[in-house]
Amino acid sequence: MTEHDRRKVKVTDGGPARPGSDKSAAGSAGEPTEPAEKGKEAEELREHLQRLQAEFENYRKRVLKEQTRAVEMAAEPLIQQLLEVVDDFDLALMSGQKQPDYESFLHGVELVYAKLLESLKSAGVERIEAEGAPFDPEVHEALMSSGEGEGDLYVDDVLRQGYKMKGRVIRPAGVRVGRRSPERS
Repeated sequence: MTEHDRRKVKVTDGGPARPGSDKSAAGSAGEPTEPAEKGKEAEELREHLQRLQAEFENYRKRVLKEQTRAVEMAAEPLIQQLLEVVDDFDLALMSGQKQPDYESFLHGVELVYAKLLESLKSAGVERIEAEGAPFDPEVHEALMSSGEGEGDLYVDDVLRQGYKMKGRVIRPAGVRVGRRSPERS
């Protein structure tokens, strides 16, 4: 079969047309053929798109507001616990002014301190145990150094406590670094 023997098929939106026919099948498929109808359809589609864009923008703003509120409210339980600690400090200070008894005042402050640490612990905050540990710049900040020589660096003294929150360092421990003398075999 040659190229000339093949039947020619014209493809349009409405399907194949008969050879030699210039008439489009679009009109029979129910699509608008008049330019005014196409313009009206385009305007309807544009309005629909604008409504969808406005709805999406409103949705995006609403979700952002809800997420912001959720983050703000996530801290509320911790703040309530810390307010209880502040109340206990107020009571300790008032008691210390009325009856200046050092031992009972110190005991009261120790209780409030323990309550504060417990509140922080419940929020996932924990102290970095540093004294005597090998120096690790990921969790320790060297503020001073003691001694010279060779050997491994270690934490000689803790000058400022460091803390982790849920395993992530939120404040490194401020430490004085020393060197351990090399072990002789």
